[in-house]
Amino acid sequence: MGELAKEILPVNIEDELKQSYLDYAMSVIVGRALPDARDGLKPVHRRVLYAMSELGNDWNKPYKKSARVVGDVIGKYHPHGDTAVYDTIVRMAQDFSLRYLLVDGQGNFGSVDGDNAAAMRYTEVRMTKLAHELLADLDKETVDWVPNYDGTEQIPAVMPTKVPNLLINGSSGIAVGMATNIPPHNLSEVIDGCLALMDNAELTVDDLMQYIPGPDFPTAGIINGRAGIIEAYRTGRGRIYVRARVEVEDIDKAGNRQQLVITELPYQLNKARLIEKIAELVKEKKIEGITELRDESDKDGMRVVIELRRGEVPDVVLNNLYAQTQMQSVFGINVVALVDGQPKIMNLKDMLEVFIRHRREVVTRRTVYELRKARERGHILEGQAVALSNIDPVIELIKASPTPAEAKERLIATAWESSAVEAMVERAGADSCRPEGLDAQFGLRDGKYYLSPEQAQAILELRLHRLTGLEHEKLLAEYQEILNLIGELIRILTNPERLMEVIREELEKVKAEFGDKRRTEIVASRLDLTIADLITEEERVVTISHGGYAKSQPLAAYEAQRRGGKGKSATGVKDEDYVEHLLVANSHATLLLFSSKGKVYWLRTFEIPEASRAARGRPLVNLLPLDEGERITAMLQIDLEALQQSAGADEDLDDEGVVIEGEATEVVEAEEVEEVEGETPELVAEPTGAYIFMATAFGTVKKTPLVQFSRPRSAGLIALKLEEGDTLIAAAITDGAKEVMLFSDAGKVLRFAESKVRTMGRTARGVRGMRLGKDQQLISMLIPEPGAQILTASERGFGKRTALGKFPRRGRGGQGVIAMVTSERNGKLVGAIQVQDGEEIMLISDQGTLVRTRVDEVSSSGRNTQGVTLIKLAKDETLVGLERVQEPTVVEEDELVEGEEGAEVAESADAPAADAEEGSEE
Repeated sequence: MGELAKEILPVNIEDELKQSYLDYAMSVIVGRALPDARDGLKPVHRRVLYAMSELGNDWNKPYKKSARVVGDVIGKYHPHGDTAVYDTIVRMAQDFSLRYLLVDGQGNFGSVDGDNAAAMRYTEVRMTKLAHELLADLDKETVDWVPNYDGTEQIPAVMPTKVPNLLINGSSGIAVGMATNIPPHNLSEVIDGCLALMDNAELTVDDLMQYIPGPDFPTAGIINGRAGIIEAYRTGRGRIYVRARVEVEDIDKAGNRQQLVITELPYQLNKARLIEKIAELVKEKKIEGITELRDESDKDGMRVVIELRRGEVPDVVLNNLYAQTQMQSVFGINVVALVDGQPKIMNLKDMLEVFIRHRREVVTRRTVYELRKARERGHILEGQAVALSNIDPVIELIKASPTPAEAKERLIATAWESSAVEAMVERAGADSCRPEGLDAQFGLRDGKYYLSPEQAQAILELRLHRLTGLEHEKLLAEYQEILNLIGELIRILTNPERLMEVIREELEKVKAEFGDKRRTEIVASRLDLTIADLITEEERVVTISHGGYAKSQPLAAYEAQRRGGKGKSATGVKDEDYVEHLLVANSHATLLLFSSKGKVYWLRTFEIPEASRAARGRPLVNLLPLDEGERITAMLQIDLEALQQSAGADEDLDDEGVVIEGEATEVVEAEEVEEVEGETPELVAEPTGAYIFMATAFGTVKKTPLVQFSRPRSAGLIALKLEEGDTLIAAAITDGAKEVMLFSDAGKVLRFAESKVRTMGRTARGVRGMRLGKDQQLISMLIPEPGAQILTASERGFGKRTALGKFPRRGRGGQGVIAMVTSERNGKLVGAIQVQDGEEIMLISDQGTLVRTRVDEVSSSGRNTQGVTLIKLAKDETLVGLERVQEPTVVEEDELVEGEEGAEVAESADAPAADAEEGSEE
């Protein structure tokens, strides 16, 4: 017991745990999970291939049972479970797992559907021809050897591979505290990159990407976007998005029904599970438009068919599949491999340099080995050539010797005539041909040749048929070849350029034999799906309430009604809130939202949440960075992508948009414009372009190039500078040669040429547009279109149509003419829009009531009239806005509501006032 106690060493348990965990971690990192950067193999793969090589299980030999290989691997080199070893062999034989197979399998080795391989007693394997190249020259002392787990066998520490296996087949594994995930690449591209780097060691990662554009997966697919590839190649870490390849086919000849056909999948995606997932999404109605799903894959290739409902847009369904299934998956690149026995994060250039450095070492060591063997063989041939040139004395000496040992001693002690080899040795260089360590007493000396013990033994072992003249010539020819080989091997070792030429030749040979075309397509696109890709394009009604709530609804949700109808509630608002702005916009459009403080913000229509009629929507402060007291006063629809393309082509762009000369920093008073009775002033058009024309409540207007609003800022931008108390009330897109109509709440309108307002920068204040009376404000601004009719509406729900020609042109800055009578019955003017026959309009009350009616049902009258009932309002309800619907849906004729006859009477009562309109313009 006392002896046993002496073997117990007291240690701190914390220190012991730390050390033991560190030992375990390093064992897993170096011995299991991470590949060697030189050959791209983990220990288990290396041991499997070496075991197959030792079994003679090469590519040109018969198959052997997998169980035989597994047994040898476990018994000699890899003391772990047979399942793990067999799974390794299976994966090296699966054409959907490895880009370039290392094991040639015969039997069932699983499928892309996740089916398991057959048991190892049924399947058969052998190395592929490419795997043979990984082990080429293994017997020429090209790599170091290490003992196996019990010290009874020697195994290579690394393979002398001619193939850049780390890149072409990739690797994945989880160690302790680190992991690796290296994608496969195309062999031809990788070798091209190696050759380019050998030619110019100063190449950068970006330069190398001209040869190696990205990963090349065995299952093909599409890599969507290059940013992740660039990041991974530069830093060793990155994320790439891999999509399934999908074709759209017509089901019927008319092309009314289509089907999606999946022909390629992202790497390591289980096809059966994908189909189950799609079926589940269809069942749960998370993806609409799919009527049938089936797998038509066979020996000729993959084919998963997804039939779509008639009229369904294939791109919308496909984008939803990308978003909700693994048809688009993320491959996280994490290039961690062992370099000099230590884990290292590597970029693209690092991986190529390690492989080239390994090849340089392997070829050097192989050359040294071959040079030693060539010298040894040359030394033997040299002795035999000397013996054959002195054949008679040699035979006499051997015959006279009583024993072979004495004959050997006599051969060594005799000085032989050397004419047969002397000239050849001198040409090749006597020192370069001598084996290392050969004693100086042997060989040519003083015109004679002295045989070494090895040469003497070889002479004694010569067969009699070698004594013939023909054999003598063959021996001398072989000796000359050996001398030439020795010279070439020495050149390789002494000339670095020649060494690199040898490496280049071998790489080019590998490329010629095993290179193939790229399978995975790389598209220069966005890295991931945008929300817009998942949204069907449609017209939507966007509303913003006075209290700052926004929402959107499909335009089709509203049915057309007859004029004077009670309408449907467009939004649920609190008693003190009401809808203030309405816009019909495409769901993919970008909205410019102008605020009361003169700032502009950007939102996509689909970013405004959809809500029911009864819902209030979402507070704008949750969508935009609005300041306290700031509210949205105008909305405008633009095509941002087209605008950005235009901005990119502009040579005068600055950090905010374009440089505009002569920005106005103060409000400029109106210029006097004369107008001859009965004549129309000629409009002076500016250069064609797109502009934002804005108007404020104080009557100020400004024209700014639209391109200055092409660069969205999350915090918004200043659209124009405002006087204290002023607000922006309207904005429109123009081309610089339009007309402008300004309407005040006093019922006045001013029509003038847009060209009378010069172009100004984004932060300019603008110029005087309309002179207003005390307590009066602008409420609307229009850019009239030829042949349009102007529909005006008052706060009590009355309105009318008036032909554009009824509104005379005036100079900018005037008071304007009457647009609509603002009597006690009508109240103030609240809005004006331009309409065409056949269109529809929407009217919004401060209590959230919405009426949609046809323009044709609103009577047409002169300027100086009161109008007819557009919407029946409650006693305490007022009209706050109206909007034109561009494309009316199918009209549903509702019954006329009571009170419509009264509206017609009011229409008749307006007639006398219409006759007197010309006398009361000002």
